[in-house]
Amino acid sequence: MKKFNLKYHIVFPLLGLACIVMIGCERGFSDDVDLATFPNTPDIFTDAPVGLTDEFFDSFDPAVGANTEGFSTDDSEAFAGTTSIRVDVPTPNDPNGGFIGGIFKDRGDGRNLTGYDALTFWVKGSTTATIGTFGFGSDFEEDKFAVSINNIELSTDWKKVIIPIPDPSKLVQEKGMFLFSAGTESTNGMGYTFWMDELRFENLGTLGQPRPKIFGGQDQTGQANVDTSVPVIGLVYTVNGPDGLDITVNAAPSYYDFETSNPFVASVDELGIVTVDGPGVDGDNTAVITGSIAGTPAQGSLTIEAVNINVIALFSDVFAEVLVDNYNGFYLEQNTLGGNVDEDGNEVITYTQLDFVAIEFYGRDGSEAEPIDATEMTHLHIDVRVNENVDPGDFVRFALFNNFTMPSQTEGSVTISSGELQANQWVEFDIPLSSFNGLGGRDALGALFTVTDNTINNLSLDNIYFYSEN
Repeated sequence: MKKFNLKYHIVFPLLGLACIVMIGCERGFSDDVDLATFPNTPDIFTDAPVGLTDEFFDSFDPAVGANTEGFSTDDSEAFAGTTSIRVDVPTPNDPNGGFIGGIFKDRGDGRNLTGYDALTFWVKGSTTATIGTFGFGSDFEEDKFAVSINNIELSTDWKKVIIPIPDPSKLVQEKGMFLFSAGTESTNGMGYTFWMDELRFENLGTLGQPRPKIFGGQDQTGQANVDTSVPVIGLVYTVNGPDGLDITVNAAPSYYDFETSNPFVASVDELGIVTVDGPGVDGDNTAVITGSIAGTPAQGSLTIEAVNINVIALFSDVFAEVLVDNYNGFYLEQNTLGGNVDEDGNEVITYTQLDFVAIEFYGRDGSEAEPIDATEMTHLHIDVRVNENVDPGDFVRFALFNNFTMPSQTEGSVTISSGELQANQWVEFDIPLSSFNGLGGRDALGALFTVTDNTINNLSLDNIYFYSEN
């Protein structure tokens, strides 16, 4: 078993890509100039790293809990040949770090991968477990064409993993050959080992029925002020694999070609950043943002309306959020579980075993969050989805607290009855703040409580914000 020298870098959450300003050069090329080409080497690891040098593993940053001690090669275990990559997944309380992961990076100028349609490799585990993330396209620089696949189940036998390339024509100079991240969430904290072998890019020719999505395949609507920006999220790409089963990956925005239906309202760049540029003309203040990959239209869209609106967002995909302490304060008297979760690329808040729960705006020890001054706001907007049948007598009560936990605390609440709710469907509510009887002032709002008294046990919330239309 051979250990390689490691490097490590700070890494941000996969596909939470930074907005990079790309400055184009206006000078064209002469017809006599030969454009640079790059090696099209498909192999990444076959008994030894290919084109990566012995320092081919760049670990995630130990400062955020990554373990740099569990990566090596193993001469006693291989799918083919003599040697495989061995990864020892640490326990959460390992003093060297509670998870392991990083990237394999091409040390040259990068590779031309336009002739391949997938990254493939073989993997097996010392026990059954689930690996959080595999992928490619991350190089700790731009990560422009990052792709990831989540929750791959291991067995104690070798199995082949296929990660489709959404649009190979984009990969003319790629340095990010491979990525993985693994913890012990699926083994209840028990450490384990897994091996990987025969990592390479392939042209399978058996991947079909491409189905890209934006916003998780949903048609979203939102409002935004002129000169504000929001990202396109929920970017996933699905193909039918050689065995007839679907394979779904997360895809970076740069694989997509985005379009706007109304450039007088909004534009969208190659990184999926939608900017509201103006109020529109002739009274048309909306634009529809769509996308495609290699000519295949993506399911889902964003209809964005340019407005003149003052907003204080607690939880939103459309507006910038203010800092809050938490989305589930976990009180001793409550049974509620859950909080903010990823749902097909969209962040939502989902509660289970719900009796009551609070979004606390401020007040926790060590928090820098401040009370919210909503004096100038007129409404609370909130999207609600009941994830079960809605029965007569069911209700959701929202309560706001001013001067939360202080002697001068005041409270006001609004109840939404069963007739206003729908099972398994989002319903938007715009609640006048004047309806929160008893609240009094709202210059120091500290908490928003959601109460069902067990009439509804499974509930999701989204797009929670205060607003005032000018």
